[in-house]
Amino acid sequence: MPRALLSVFDKKGLVQFSKVLSNSGVEIISTGGTFQKLHQENIPHLLQVSDVTKFPEILDGRVKTLHPHIHGALLAKMDVLEHRKELEDHHIVPIQLVAVNLYPFEETISKPNTTLDEALENIDIGGVALIRASAKNFAHVVIVVDPEDYSWIGDRIKSGGFQSISLRERKALALKAFQHVCSYDAAISQYLGRVEIEDSNSNNTPSQPKPKSDSLVVRQYHHQFDLKYGCNPHQIPSAIYQIKGLGLPFRVLNGVPGYINFLDALNSWQLVKELRESLHLPAAASFKHVSPAGTAVAVPLTNEERDVYDVGDKELTPLALAYLRARNADPMCSYGDFAAVSDVVDEKTALLLKTEVSDGIIAPGFDEKAFEILKQKKNGAYIIIQANPDYIPPEMEYREVYGVVFSQKRNNTLITQEHITKDIVTKEKALTEEAIRDLLVATISVKYTQSNSVGYAIRGQMIGVGAGQQSRVDCAKLAAHKVRNWYMRFHPKIREMKFRPNTKKVDKTNVRIHFIENELTKADTDLFTNSQGPSPLTNDEKEEWMKTLGGVSLSSDAFFPFRDSIDVCAKYGVKFVAQPGGSIQDQNVVDACNEYGMIMCATGVRLFHH
Repeated sequence: MPRALLSVFDKKGLVQFSKVLSNSGVEIISTGGTFQKLHQENIPHLLQVSDVTKFPEILDGRVKTLHPHIHGALLAKMDVLEHRKELEDHHIVPIQLVAVNLYPFEETISKPNTTLDEALENIDIGGVALIRASAKNFAHVVIVVDPEDYSWIGDRIKSGGFQSISLRERKALALKAFQHVCSYDAAISQYLGRVEIEDSNSNNTPSQPKPKSDSLVVRQYHHQFDLKYGCNPHQIPSAIYQIKGLGLPFRVLNGVPGYINFLDALNSWQLVKELRESLHLPAAASFKHVSPAGTAVAVPLTNEERDVYDVGDKELTPLALAYLRARNADPMCSYGDFAAVSDVVDEKTALLLKTEVSDGIIAPGFDEKAFEILKQKKNGAYIIIQANPDYIPPEMEYREVYGVVFSQKRNNTLITQEHITKDIVTKEKALTEEAIRDLLVATISVKYTQSNSVGYAIRGQMIGVGAGQQSRVDCAKLAAHKVRNWYMRFHPKIREMKFRPNTKKVDKTNVRIHFIENELTKADTDLFTNSQGPSPLTNDEKEEWMKTLGGVSLSSDAFFPFRDSIDVCAKYGVKFVAQPGGSIQDQNVVDACNEYGMIMCATGVRLFHH
């Protein structure tokens, strides 16, 4: 008779599966509690392991199946004549199927007050050996570790015996088995890595083995849900996994986020969370392609800002104010953004978001009215993600690129006022409270911006972010271009533009930027109440207007290798500068700041982000 070995802790589906095997003429070997369960159900063709090994279970059941009559039966390659002859010589009967699942180690250690001895007793040895042996020899042994597979395997055996299970299916079952063991061993490794023991002899031990640096951060990734695709539609499959034991740092409350949505959400959430912790003000970010288009904290609006940001006399809560500022740093780039806010979303913030073209939002919570408003956006498809503010990510983080795994300590340095004030390297040293705030906004923003990055800030908001450039000066120029467009929107000619009724907000934004950049089209001018619109701004007018901008703060994620970035930013009202320092050109950069009357601090912390 063909044989199957069943030894399971989780007995779900066991009896029915055993009946299928027995009715198909399969002899069943089982152990301990599994045998008792099947014996009570009167399953025929039932043997105990000791009937096969002719050796009793010993050491309180620690040793049951570790025997040549079991492992020889599992590891023999039945298409090799010598293996078959050895089985006959030693009276070993081959086993065609093994169903095993393991002692509940994780369940045991999750209970309060579990002792080390209790944990160790729930480390399965024989079961793991059975799984590995069977999975190694999957061409000749069907290994089953998941009760969910009993049904289809049983159907195959009923209809055509063990040979009806294909080699490809056997290999898939073996893969699942090895993953099961890997996850089990990782849980044990994590537990032993964190458990402390008392050892009266430890002080007398000349040396103790030290684990590898990452041995205490063993990762077990558990599939949570599939995504439509990855970065691009052809990158399928794509999915979200969690690190076992940590859970996810968010809950999706509405909509179906994609791969890039999640990258934006998780990066932007870290940014606003850190701004909140550092400045104790509500914070917001407008993210596009894993970099902020704008960032801000809640600072009251001037009358000019209310006009330029099209908010009028509308009453805003501090959180709504922070998002309004973040969105208006670079409204053209913020079109279709992913929003992040540091506080629970209130009704006024939701009403503000309602009028913007936006893909989604992440926040620590939503009041009832705000949630109902946001749920209606995009015909009910607006993405709403609730962040867990108490989530603590692991200290080590890993990334896989082209089959190579990188690891590094997470950049968990909290940027605070001390980084700004501890080392002021220019002649002028009098930082105002507003400058410290703005330097913190800029520095924390570039920390979460694709490197190289430089950012300009004023009045608690970013007004220009230069991301992902290969040279530092190009970052400064790109961000400065955005600063110019931001500030030119305050020019009287632009504020006095008159548009036809029902002109969309996004169209007004685009026309204003096209006007600033002397790129008006006929489609643009058709939106004006007159046929021409205002007369173009000359270069001299633009330069004169930019000279009225001052008190701007600038931060760089790494040192300035040359003074050229300082020469660029001096044309855009920069008075305060933060950078890590550490270049051989530091003195030249300091000299440039002194020439322009700037105040520069060396933070001592490089903030590359890739």
